[in-house]
Amino acid sequence: MKAGPSKEKQNIAWNMAGSFCYAFASMVLSFLVMRIVGKEQGGAFAFGFSTFGQQMFILSYFGIRPFQVTDGTGEYRFGDYLCHRYLTCGAALAVGAAYLVFCQYTPEKTLVIFLLVCYKVIDGYADVYESEFQRTGNLYLTGKSNTFRTVFSVGTFLLALIAWRSLVLACICAVAAQLAGVLAFDRPVLRRLPAVDRAWDMRRLKPLTYATLLLFLSVFLDFYIFSSAKYAIDAHMDDASSGYFNVIFMPTSVINLAAGFVIRPVLTYLTDDWKEGRYREFANMLKGISLLIGLLSVLAVGLSWVLGGPVLGVMETVLGEAYKGSLTQYQGAFVLVVSGGGFYAILNLYYYVLVILRKQKIIFGIYATLTALAAVLAPALVKRGGIVGAACAYLALMAIMAAGFGAGAWVSYKKGRTKREGQ
Repeated sequence: MKAGPSKEKQNIAWNMAGSFCYAFASMVLSFLVMRIVGKEQGGAFAFGFSTFGQQMFILSYFGIRPFQVTDGTGEYRFGDYLCHRYLTCGAALAVGAAYLVFCQYTPEKTLVIFLLVCYKVIDGYADVYESEFQRTGNLYLTGKSNTFRTVFSVGTFLLALIAWRSLVLACICAVAAQLAGVLAFDRPVLRRLPAVDRAWDMRRLKPLTYATLLLFLSVFLDFYIFSSAKYAIDAHMDDASSGYFNVIFMPTSVINLAAGFVIRPVLTYLTDDWKEGRYREFANMLKGISLLIGLLSVLAVGLSWVLGGPVLGVMETVLGEAYKGSLTQYQGAFVLVVSGGGFYAILNLYYYVLVILRKQKIIFGIYATLTALAAVLAPALVKRGGIVGAACAYLALMAIMAAGFGAGAWVSYKKGRTKREGQ
């Protein structure tokens, strides 16, 4: 609960720690599963954890986080957000189960993916607490919760997997640990924060849903676009290919992590600048953040071009002799994926800007258009080029979407500023 003498520094430090742990786990877990129990199970886990499970996480949290953390006027109480989250988590479990009923997976793969859906839905439930921590100015508590829950649940999962070599049993342990993490690191902490209104009104759920529906649809479609290449590989290639693509996809987590270090702490400042009419400060901060993310992305692409081959070779060595040559052949795809990750980082910044400006219709319009494109482009390129085709599809979609968000944000900013100053 204690933030130390400098709360702002603690906010930044713990946000970085939490983001790093979460991104690192997402990045390396599939790799470790491949190393411990083989490429086929590793590929199935990768799809369940980082693709379909994450899609259900998005349904459970309903895209509300940016709305909740920028609800500075207290339009909705925490109790309203919490009640809404119970409904969306139930919906996510139901949709996940329904999807798996119609998929022709093996019983073991079906069970593993459903357990990972449960894990991710609990993560979505925890998010309502962590968002409230941030809204009340205690971002360090969000970071601490993220750090402790991730370390505990992932550590439990890996220990169980090593001990029993059973992916199903390890996933069961991970779900139990994730639930225990929420009960230990979120619920009791929030009770000790002053001025958190836990009351709720059923009549508030409908306007809250309406206010955030386009945000949810936008984020849901965003992740489908982001993962369309992975869905295409799962549909048209084998589980091992899913595992390989997930490995070369790992650097995108590093880029997004670095971008998150820059973006998250300044969201409240951007919100305040816009709300209070400090337009020059708003624009200058946005330009500075954009430049920093751009420079980090260029650096990442350069490093992937120079070091991609050796890095993939080291990964093959760590995975074992059976994987020799399986990753280094995809160095070109590796560079393409890293380039796409840079575009995804910048579009995330402008997504948040459009949320601050409350331009949900623009966000939804961009996502709807790109979803239709992704549904056609990703399967076509995967069928034609396999993993390299998937990387090309990812880069193309991220570049187009980044251009759309950037243009939409700046045009909306200029129109909004002109309208306000003319009043």
